[in-house]
Amino acid sequence: MEQEQQYILVSAPNKPGEAFIRQLKFGSIPFAVIVNNKAEQTRLQELGVERMVMVDTNEENTWIVPEWPVGKVFLFENSLTLCCRYIRLCRTWTSEPLYVITQSNHPRLIYKGLGANYVIYTNSGEVSFLIHSAHE
Repeated sequence: MEQEQQYILVSAPNKPGEAFIRQLKFGSIPFAVIVNNKAEQTRLQELGVERMVMVDTNEENTWIVPEWPVGKVFLFENSLTLCCRYIRLCRTWTSEPLYVITQSNHPRLIYKGLGANYVIYTNSGEVSFLIHSAHE
């Protein structure tokens, strides 16, 4: 029996996240994005993102598992609060590794305690090295 294709899930509220999406598209790697507002949804649609899940991060009872299988998760941090909510939400959707990519000095232990497997700090915003983690 063949296993159903998993989709990498990405939160891309910033330039490094957008760059990662471009790399996924270039590599023809199946992915989806998670958004929590219409403006971000429109911005990512303009980048050519086809598969999206919109969530209301303030209403936990509305967090419904997507209809497609979620694989690895890459959360590009723009806000400590939003990133924490995305970790809590996405951790229930997959047992695959969850990565948080941050340019801030927020405590890594918070993210790890909520379920992130890896917290990656980048000052330059260069994330091309992550594409290897997406392939594995």
